[in-house]
Amino acid sequence: MAEQHGGGTSAHTSADGGKPPFPPFESHTFASQLVWLVISFVILYLIVARMALPRVGGIIAARQKAIADDLAAAQKLRDQSDAEMKAYETELAEARAKAQAISAETREKLNAQAESERRTLEDRLATKLAEAEKAIAATRDTAMGNVRGIATDSAAAIVQQLTGVQPDAGAVQSAVDRSLRG
Repeated sequence: MAEQHGGGTSAHTSADGGKPPFPPFESHTFASQLVWLVISFVILYLIVARMALPRVGGIIAARQKAIADDLAAAQKLRDQSDAEMKAYETELAEARAKAQAISAETREKLNAQAESERRTLEDRLATKLAEAEKAIAATRDTAMGNVRGIATDSAAAIVQQLTGVQPDAGAVQSAVDRSLRG
């Protein structure tokens, strides 16, 4: 039921029950929409190209510079660390060599000292042994002299006990001497 006004029809009629069409698709506004789209795109492009892109580019360049600086600093610290590690290893090797040299020197000194003390002790022991051998020889000679006297006295006492006669001291002494020699 379309209304008629003054013999004509309404300007806004639709095929689907009175809804107007979607505005971008209206053919009588299409050219102006394209113009405004181009103007908006150019303005947006100029804003992005003149303001946003330089800022983003500056931020990216700053980040790249910071990263490059950090990598350079890290490499420098790594090189220093490597150099210090090599110096440490060199010093450690030198310290070990010194310790081994000191140990060998101390060992040689102690061995020489022990050898000297051993020789001194051997000399003292040899002297004491010689003195002891002399004392033993003197004691043996004294004991042997006493054995001769004891043997002579014992032989005389035995002969007297067996025979009842006191034997001659010279005869007993010569018999003991012959017995000790043979």
